[in-house]
Amino acid sequence: MKKMNFFLGLGVTLILLNFIIALLTPFLPLPSYKDYNFELRYEPPSLSSPFGRDENGADVMTLVFWGSRVSLTVAFCVVSITTCIGLIMGSLAGYFGGRFDFFTMRFIDMIYAFPGFLLALALVAALGPSVRNLILAMSITGWAGVARLVRGEILHLKEKEYIQSAQAVGNSAFRIITIHIWPNLIGVMTVQCTFAMAGTLIVESGLSFLGLGAPPTTPTWGMLLNSGRYYLVEAPHISIFPGLAILLLVLGFNLLGDGLREILDPKSRNLK
Repeated sequence: MKKMNFFLGLGVTLILLNFIIALLTPFLPLPSYKDYNFELRYEPPSLSSPFGRDENGADVMTLVFWGSRVSLTVAFCVVSITTCIGLIMGSLAGYFGGRFDFFTMRFIDMIYAFPGFLLALALVAALGPSVRNLILAMSITGWAGVARLVRGEILHLKEKEYIQSAQAVGNSAFRIITIHIWPNLIGVMTVQCTFAMAGTLIVESGLSFLGLGAPPTTPTWGMLLNSGRYYLVEAPHISIFPGLAILLLVLGFNLLGDGLREILDPKSRNLK
């Protein structure tokens, strides 16, 4: 238990650190990420520039800090949208069943079977690179897994006696789903959201790496990785620091998800 508490605390610390950096970046005494100094190109990490400088002479720490704002914004928006869509679709399919469940699940299976990254890649390529289009493309492809999870939970919950009692006294389907069923999904959905944040960050970084994320004028971690791959020999710090940022934030959400699952799901704890 102490070991799990340590990893849970580590995950929370990594996430909070990134959120604090993202919130305070506009107020920190950092040089602008648009300030280019070509005389300092490829400068290694130093006291004046802890993360070094890139191929344009821009401060890498500034770029990484501003990139955290973009990555967290995209991840939060995508997870919020996909959770809402998946919760509604999965709830309706699981509760009403029948033909509605059959056709809904076949549609969900069709989306779920197609690789989400490739579908998001195609959508962003068609719509054009921008933060809004990136959020839209990832939201369209990311809700199917949530819907499948919610449907499975509701199929189990609606057989409970208190749900059948609520149906027997004439409660509407809307009231039963929102008042009696959804509160029992809080633990499962919380764990799902933490893991979804980690997956969304990886997809966002991958799309930005391919040039299909935010516009080139907006710093993102994936874009920094892409620009630094040409200078891995003479200036590896250009790619190392944004790569570490992605690694630590994704690790933080995964550790948080594992810790919450241990706390909120007694079954998983008893199996160990």
